[in-house]
Amino acid sequence: MSTVEIAEKLKLMGDKTRLAILVLLQDKEWCVCDLVEVLGMTQPAISQHMRKLKSHGLVNEQRRGQWVHYSLNIEDKPYVQAVLHQLPNPTEMLAALKKNYEAASCL
Repeated sequence: MSTVEIAEKLKLMGDKTRLAILVLLQDKEWCVCDLVEVLGMTQPAISQHMRKLKSHGLVNEQRRGQWVHYSLNIEDKPYVQAVLHQLPNPTEMLAALKKNYEAASCL
């Protein structure tokens, strides 16, 4: 992977919403509907962030009915893992957002 590709991915992670999404995805896969609830954003806004993350290969998506579920795709990206390792874990992130979120609301 070139330094240009790595720089593009790190630049993508410079957005606080996308970074929060990546942190949350460390523990489990998330449905768009759940991210909407936790992050307090609209579905189109979350979907746009997810499109960018997917286009850069940072997340995988799986459609289940009308909802799309996302998971991390960073096994081959140690530089992304290193950044995420320095951030609060998903539980701490949810606490900072004042959210206690366990179950998917779209099931």
